[in-house]
Amino acid sequence: MPRQCVATPAATVTELLDAYRPRDFFFTSPSGSLLGQGVLTTVTGVDDLSDALHATAAEPGRHAVAVGALPFNRTAPARLVIPATVQRGPAIMPGTGATRARRPRNGTWTATPVPDPAAHTAAVKRAVALLASPDSTRLRKVVLARCLRLTSSHDVDVAAVLANLAQANPGGFTFAADLPAPDSRPRTLVGASPELLVAKHGRAVVSRPLAGSRPRDTDPTRDRERGAALLASAKDRAEHAVVVEAIVEALRPYCRSLDVPDEPQPVTTPTMWHLATQVTGELRDPRTPVHVLAQALHPTPAVCGYPTDQAYAAIAELEPFDRGFYTGAVGYTDAAGDGEWVVTIRCADIHGATAELFAGGGIMPDSDPEAELAETTAKFRTLLLALGADQLR
Repeated sequence: MPRQCVATPAATVTELLDAYRPRDFFFTSPSGSLLGQGVLTTVTGVDDLSDALHATAAEPGRHAVAVGALPFNRTAPARLVIPATVQRGPAIMPGTGATRARRPRNGTWTATPVPDPAAHTAAVKRAVALLASPDSTRLRKVVLARCLRLTSSHDVDVAAVLANLAQANPGGFTFAADLPAPDSRPRTLVGASPELLVAKHGRAVVSRPLAGSRPRDTDPTRDRERGAALLASAKDRAEHAVVVEAIVEALRPYCRSLDVPDEPQPVTTPTMWHLATQVTGELRDPRTPVHVLAQALHPTPAVCGYPTDQAYAAIAELEPFDRGFYTGAVGYTDAAGDGEWVVTIRCADIHGATAELFAGGGIMPDSDPEAELAETTAKFRTLLLALGADQLR
């Protein structure tokens, strides 16, 4: 193994995607792309990242980079490494044809929803009752998710799924991160998140939480109406406000100034409308690394609920599966402490011929169970399309 991280010349996004292999780390955002290959150092936890980066600093003029994923459960082990080699490339610019889709191998799929739709709507009803209970006066929001377990007749082509996500979501955050596996086959967290947990460069820090959603419509007029209805929805705006308040509360100790817009903005992905607020700030200490900020923010009420401890307890009671790295965070930190971490939504955990897809929604006191079910169904489409399994809707 090399004794230090080696930076290689810049490449195009297509070259990075072509070079990607399972067990590599890939990340692309509006600020650029990154491919990490090989493992120089495995880092045991977020608290050890800074020391590991400084200990493995590269040659003069180059920087070591730590990459990986954090799980939803803050007490569970993270998957963090310093790659042996790192290549950087440009951002994917919409409409430029910088990436190309790949046809997944033809095969048959079987799907098992966990829980099934009826059980999910029942869980939403229980969550609504919990929010209204006199014994839960502090619980303002809880996020409930479901899993769609897909099994193919052949191993899933992770590189094709990643390329399809990058091509379909050029303005978002597309990623693939290696995860611990129970056998010799690679296990990969792959997705296209629209939600920036935190980015940091020098003193500048940015977070763009999303909360409040509607499925897109293929008719342009109806689609615009859905976006307008989302912006006018009291339920969705209240859900969004809870998230923004928590983001500001978590960032304030680290920032000497914060800029928080008064109104959320409707934003789109190929499959969904969301309410978004871009929070920007100036750090008190520019040496504060981005992963420390990510740890302070994670998990946000957008994926857990609020307050966090009560929401964690409700999720443990109501969800019949382990989220693993879904609704965790994925990203990178360089030796200067700069980098980007995004919320791991619109993602799948792929291992061999199995792909576990995840989708969730924020439950508020006035949530409608059938609407919440429809929202999760729509959110599955990002990965179903990339897998070539959209017929399973």
